[in-house]
Amino acid sequence: MPKEDQLTKRRAVVANNVSHSKRRTKTRWSPNIQKATVEINGERKKLYVCTRCIRTQYKTAMKD
Repeated sequence: MPKEDQLTKRRAVVANNVSHSKRRTKTRWSPNIQKATVEINGERKKLYVCTRCIRTQYKTAMKD
C-alpha cells in the first residue's frame, strides 16, 4: 500500500514524544489509508485515500 493519500497527498507526520524527565524520542503519526472508490468528474476510480477524505466525500454526497 502507498504511504500517502492519492487524493490530497497527505503523509505521515514526525514529532517528539516527551517524557516526564523531558527526554525526547521520535514518533510517527500515519494517516489511515484505505482503498476506496472515488468519483472524480463523474468518473469512478479506485484510489488509496485516508479515512478523513472518505468521510468528507460521504458527507458532501449526502448533502446534495
